Amino acid sequence: MPSKISRDYADGFIGKILRIEIDRPIGSKHPKYDFIYEANYGFVPGTEAPDGEEIDAYLIGEKDPVENFTGKCVAMIRRTDDNDDKLVIIPLDIENVSDEEIIRETKFQEKFFNSKIIRK
Repeated sequence: MPSKISRDYADGFIGKILRIEIDRPIGSKHPKYDFIYEANYGFVPGTEAPDGEEIDAYLIGEKDPVENFTGKCVAMIRRTDDNDDKLVIIPLDIENVSDEEIIRETKFQEKFFNSKIIRK
């Protein structure tokens, strides 16, 4: 039986260049809840989060819908009332984003949770 994946697993991606797959492109509607994705949202293929799914990722700084993307992980959103952390990915030609920008760009979904931004 595989060991349980630590919640700190996602921390190791901060600062890395990652390829993500987008399964909920910007402008799409959530399949279960009544909101529209205001940022591209997807996952890191080949990973496993504590919830058994791949590690989720927000793509900040790309305003067009995309199917996959290679960018830099600059932070992680740690939900304090849920065990489903989210990586924050930005395009390689953007130096960085502020915590305020991350909050603003992910609020469409994160407003339903208590969370904090973690950086390296």
